[in-house]
Order: sequence, then structure tokens, then C-alpha cells
Amino acid sequence: MKLFTLTPAAGKRLIGKALARHPAIQTALTSGALAIIAGTTNGYVAEEILRSLGQDRDFSRRRFFRGITTPPRNPTTDTGRLPDESKFPGDVIIRKGQWQKGKTIFDVVDELQSGDVILKGANALDLIRGQAAILVGDPKAGTIGVVLQAVAGRRVGLILPVGLEKRVCGDLASLAVKINAPGGQGLRLMPVPGEAFTELQALTLLTGARAELAAGGGVGGAEGSVWLAVEGTAEQLQAAEALVSSVGLEPAFEL
Repeated sequence: MKLFTLTPAAGKRLIGKALARHPAIQTALTSGALAIIAGTTNGYVAEEILRSLGQDRDFSRRRFFRGITTPPRNPTTDTGRLPDESKFPGDVIIRKGQWQKGKTIFDVVDELQSGDVILKGANALDLIRGQAAILVGDPKAGTIGVVLQAVAGRRVGLILPVGLEKRVCGDLASLAVKINAPGGQGLRLMPVPGEAFTELQALTLLTGARAELAAGGGVGGAEGSVWLAVEGTAEQLQAAEALVSSVGLEPAFEL
């Protein structure tokens, strides 16, 4: 067993590297469709997947998101969105290995079928149950509202890349009942069915080692960092160490 630490940015890069090797995503890239919905973690995922296809030249993670959490300017009125969203590039839609530039999930959701995969970031993670939830600001539930039509209606796969810094205590369904109650204010919360994919799953997929959250926290740029206890064979631990070293100096996300 060995302890490793990851900053949130390093965790995002690790998740991206692993999802580029995920079996369901590999199948969708070869014979179906993959929809990567814009988000900060998914920016790293899109970067790694497009790089694996040799199509990353025109992709930038900057502005590849719709809603984000930034240091509050006014905690009572901030919406989590940038004042100027004119540079939003759209989602990343890949069909049979080809990036269809300029399209969004709203353009293609009705075409998606069983075997296709959607990647959608999350804002809350219940590690015990392996479930994730998404903050909702749009009165029609935004992108997750249309995504669930494909997931529940046509068995389209849903993977939720989410960093361990978003872990919460308690049942997400119960939290949603409270947050979404009539008369409440602010964003709403939607628990969603799908495969929550964190740094833990990423390490296992790429090295075969078993990872467990052991501690967290940091300062001076390490805020939100996590300590992972990783167990495995000598070869697996060596691979994990090399992997963590490869992402460990990932710079913080910049707007």
C-alpha cells in the first residue's frame, strides 16, 4: 500500500486519461456516438479523447463549460455563470471517431441510441452509494434534462466524471427533496442514474490497483486535494506512482 496526493486539477487530468481508455467509450468511438457535454472536468476528458484520435488541434478547454463555481463576488446573487458566454464553443460530439465540430447535445440527443455514450460532469458525489447529482439552474433542467430522455428512453449510456473534492455526506435523494422544495431559493439538485467515475476508478482502470480515499485538504494552491491509499502488487504500485507523477504537476484550471 502507498499513499498518493492529487490536486483537483491533477485529478481531472487523471480522469481524462482513464476515460480515453474506458471500454464503453472505446466502443462508442469505433461504431457509435460519444457526446461530451461541456464542463471543466470534461474539458480534460475531451482533450485526452480527441488527442487519442489525433483531432485535438482545434480544441481548447477555455470556456468549455456552461456553469461553474468561482470565488464569490456576491454570495447572495452569483449564478455560477460567466457574465459573457459568447465564446462558448459547444459540446464535443464524436460520431464513428469523427468530431462533429460546432454541435451541442441539443442538436444530437434525439439521434442517440443504445450503445452510444454521454459524458456529463456532476456537482455532488455520494461515495458510499456510488451516485452523483447535478446542480440545475435552468427552469427546464438544462442539459441533464434532455440527457435523461436518451438515458431512460433509449438506454444510452451515461458516465459522470466527477472529482473526489465534490464528495458529500448523506443521501443525494434526500438532499434533493430539501433543496428542491417549493419556496426554496438558489440552484436545484438532481440525482441522476449513471456511472460515477472518479480518480479512484481512474487509477484502477489504468493500473489495476485498488484506490481508497484516505484524507483531504491543502493550502497554497492545494485546496481540495485528496490523499489516496492505493493497494496492489509491486508492479501495480509502480504503475500508479508513474501515473500520479505524470499528472501531479498539472496547473490549476484557469478561466
